[in-house]
Amino acid sequence: MWLKETSAPERKTLTAAFAGYGVDAFDYMIYTFLIPTLITAWGMSKVEAGYIATGALITSAIGGWAAGVLADRYGRVRILQLTVLWFAAFTFISGFTQNYEQLFFTRAMQGLGFGGEWSVGSVLVAEMIQARHRGKATGLVQSSWAVGWAIAAMAYWGVYALVEPDLAWRILFWLGVLPAFLIVYIRRNIDEPEVFKASQAHQAATGQTSHFLEIFAPRLLPTTLRASLLSTGMMGAYYAVTTWLPTYLKTERHLSVLGTSSYLLVLILGSFCGYLTSAWLSDKLGRRLGFIIFATCAGTLVVAYTLIPITDGMMLVLGFPLGFFLSGIFSGMGAYLSELFPSSVRGSGQGFCYNFGRAVGAICPVLVGYLSNSMPLGNAIGYLAAGGYLLVVLSALTLPETQGRALDAHN
Repeated sequence: MWLKETSAPERKTLTAAFAGYGVDAFDYMIYTFLIPTLITAWGMSKVEAGYIATGALITSAIGGWAAGVLADRYGRVRILQLTVLWFAAFTFISGFTQNYEQLFFTRAMQGLGFGGEWSVGSVLVAEMIQARHRGKATGLVQSSWAVGWAIAAMAYWGVYALVEPDLAWRILFWLGVLPAFLIVYIRRNIDEPEVFKASQAHQAATGQTSHFLEIFAPRLLPTTLRASLLSTGMMGAYYAVTTWLPTYLKTERHLSVLGTSSYLLVLILGSFCGYLTSAWLSDKLGRRLGFIIFATCAGTLVVAYTLIPITDGMMLVLGFPLGFFLSGIFSGMGAYLSELFPSSVRGSGQGFCYNFGRAVGAICPVLVGYLSNSMPLGNAIGYLAAGGYLLVVLSALTLPETQGRALDAHN
């Protein structure tokens, strides 16, 4: 297995990034399970529920780029710790909110750290791992999203089985403080990548300085724009589906809490397998082809899942491949974006492109809420997701292939 070929520092970095992104997923996805409860408890509309999700995603875009900029200046490890502490604290505070406005604020603040953690963690892993394993390594880290999502689904089922809904949703938010303990592991075990140290030393020796706005300079602007569109398609489709799927299963498919969790666990298992498979394909077939294959398959399955009349049993069967392609498409992104930008602005470039997509894609949960007032919720999800995946295919066709590209202080 390729992990046997990695060094101890590389494996420690992978462990920290895997755990960080997994708890990131738990803290974000737990809200999607609580939407039906909050709609009942506070009388929120679907549009307001969508606004909360969208608000967190927009601030995560700001946090992602800001964290990338800060990581280029102050180091990957230090900023990674800050992002983990930030999103854990505000998830915990969300459990004390009393109305829509308060929850909107705390989730928006949580989003700053949520977006920053991926940006910094993925750059850290990409710079630490050998080029021939970079796609597999960043894909492995990406797969922890499925782990965090699964833990959120099981926690949702377990807490709701033991506690009344009025208290259960608060407990689930309070559990979000636990990731703060990850900071201790990061501080003790992770050092800055040699590539980053070399880049800093080169700038100090030559007097050259970089500015985060260099990603908009003529030589990088075409790459920045096209990579941002690639991310936008992925994010828009993904958030349209995952934000509203628990509500779709409960309100239109009339599944119980246990039934909803069961369907989602099948989807999540597919997601985990998709992340790992896509990571291997990214190193084997190339980044662009992997994106095109997964976007095409994901779009087809979302349409089947939400727009074509199928039985509940068929939905359960389709849940695995849907999760496989829906999530697996992201595996190559950490490696790909790192390879597109030079070391001096790698954090800024990766943070901006990924999180620009997150910000624009964040509109989709609200659009689904609006569209569901005039059409079935499943139709609204399906239309938006299909459009997002079409954008992925078109963007991937215009970008360069970077498979196997070495990263050093100058590229």
